[in-house]
Order: sequence, then C-alpha cells, then structure tokens
Amino acid sequence: MLPFNEPLVTGKENAYIQEVLNRKKISGDGDFTGKCSTWFEDHLGCRKALLTTSGTHALEMAALLADIQPADEIIMPSYTFVSTANAFVLRGAIIVFVDIRPDTMNIDESRLEEAITSKTRAIVPVHYGGVACEMDTIMEIAARHNLLVIEDAAQGMMSEYKGKDLGTIGHLGCYSFHESKNYNCGEGGLLIINDDSLVRRAEIIREKGTNRSEFFRGQADKYTWMDIGSSYLPSELNAACLYAQLEVADHINARRLQLWRRYYEGLKPLAEKGRLVLPHIPEGCRHNAHMFFIKVKDGNERQRLIRYLQENGVMAVFHYIPLHSSPAGRLYGRFSGHDKYTTRESERLLRLPMYYNLEETDVDRVVALIGRYYERDGS
Repeated sequence: MLPFNEPLVTGKENAYIQEVLNRKKISGDGDFTGKCSTWFEDHLGCRKALLTTSGTHALEMAALLADIQPADEIIMPSYTFVSTANAFVLRGAIIVFVDIRPDTMNIDESRLEEAITSKTRAIVPVHYGGVACEMDTIMEIAARHNLLVIEDAAQGMMSEYKGKDLGTIGHLGCYSFHESKNYNCGEGGLLIINDDSLVRRAEIIREKGTNRSEFFRGQADKYTWMDIGSSYLPSELNAACLYAQLEVADHINARRLQLWRRYYEGLKPLAEKGRLVLPHIPEGCRHNAHMFFIKVKDGNERQRLIRYLQENGVMAVFHYIPLHSSPAGRLYGRFSGHDKYTTRESERLLRLPMYYNLEETDVDRVVALIGRYYERDGS
C-alpha cells in the first residue's frame, strides 16, 4: 500500500540525537534548541522565534500573549484543525467562523468586516496547505479595527506572501513540526513573535510563568514566578531531530515542489476536461508543496474515488470536517453570514500521497489510477 504520508528522515537525526544523549542534557533550551531558533530568526527575519512542544501549544501561547478574556470574539475559518479554535476556547473566547474562498480554501477576506463586533479581539487566518491568505487586506482590516492578527501557519514553513514568510506578517505566527509536516520532529511547534512588546512576556509564559530565561542569560540574579504560563519547551531530542532537517531545508523544499508539479502536470488533462479541480496558487504567493489535493464533484464521488484508490494500493484521505458543524463548534462558536463554500468545498476535497521520499513513479501511478477511474466511471 502506498501510504498517504511518510515522516521525513534525512539521515543526520540519529547522530544529533546521540550527541544530545552523550552530553547528558536532554531537557529544553539546550544547544540544538538554540540552533533551531537562530535558524528561524535568520531565515524568516522575525523578531523572536521560540520552539514549542507542538503547533497546538504555539497557538495556546499566542492566546495567552493576546490576553484573550472570556467572551472575547476570535474570527477564523471553520475549515481548519481543532487546535486553531481550542487555543482560544480554553481562554473562554467565542469563535466566530467565516466562510472560505473556494480557490484556496483560505478565509474569505471579503467576509471579515461583517463578522467584526465590539467584542472582536483577533483574526486568525489559516494558511491552508502552505498557500497564503490575502494578508494585505487582512492586516489593513485589523489595523482599522485595532485587532491582533495571529497567523496559523502550521503548514506554511518555506511559503511566502509577496516576499514575506508566512507567520511573520501578523503580530504572532504559529508553526507545527508534527510528523505530517514538511519538517518534523515527531511532535513540535514554533511561535513567531513579530511585535517587540510581546517578546519578554512570551519567554516568561513559555517557561512556566517564570523569568528563567533572563536568569540564565545573566539578566536577573534569581528567577521567580512572574506571570501565568506552562511548560512549552520541547526536549533537546526533538530539537536535534528538527535541526537535521533545517540544515537541508532548501533541498527538501525543492524536492517537494518537484513532486507537486509532477502531480499538477499529470492531472491537468483531467482538469481541462472538467473532471476535477486542481490547486490554485494566487499571484504573489510562493507555496511549499505541503500537500497536493484535487476537488471532485461531491462527497459521494470522493468516497468512490478513495475506495478505488485503496483497492489499487493507494491511500488517499479527505481533510477537516468544518468546525462549525461539530458539537463543540456549535457550543463554542457561531458562523457569521452564509456557509456558501465551507461545507460544499470541504466535501469535494481529496488529498493525495505527498511526502519527501515519494518517487516520481509513485506520482505517475496515482495519476494513472485517477485517469482510469474517470475512464471507468464515464460520468
């Protein structure tokens, strides 16, 4: 069976992990954590980069930094992973879901202003598949209404919007290094702080609410409890694994883009015949080939195609069930306006196998199977 995903391993992970074990310092904020943070700050051009234990925890830290209070309203798309909403629900916020654009599956920036009320505190754009939201418009709306922008760039490492890395445009940015991501350490995340006024508090929150980081830098003669916080530091073992991949990040990105383009060109004839819809990359956006998806006629056709691919040894999956239609989504949030595209487009989307070690022959096999399915289907 051709898997849907295979976690990336470059070959250096074992050596770096052994180096950590030999040093007998495996808790957080060691040498490899420092190397990763420096890499991100240099390559992304951000003010501060803090490794976390997961993308979920990066979002939770962002909610704490934003000082979200009970009954505050947070605007986001419904088509996203549960962590995007949970981080703010944990602070007592009400989630206001906004419809998506059918071309990118990202939040529809034209529907934002009608969702804003006197209780709105932040906008959380989600860069689906590593393809950027329309950030100029989002930032302009946020500035006009004095709102924070917290980018969920969990899938967006190495992607750009008009020359700016995703996660570095809003006030805060959140990444994931889960095993399904382009760069992974099993479980891990990153919080990007782009607002200087939030840097010191971010370090404190990440260190269980203490000024421990300042103490170790010699900026305080003792460390003590300063604020609320939790244990958001990943182990040095995770950081060592991640750094092995950051060292060859450009090579990994180039390989994924090569596979993505092969899918696109192979399936283009079916798209031209109207059998399916291919991904759209807006002008000014550079994506990272995080995923390759197609959109078919409807949910029934998607299930038939999934079954056909599985019968022929290929694992393909669909993605999120829109949050507003879930029990928790109905309890903790509301949908602003009309759900014109979110549910309909989510039911059409099918993700194909996409990972670094995928072979060109594997891509060609999947493309051929989809072609045969439509020949057989004849509809």
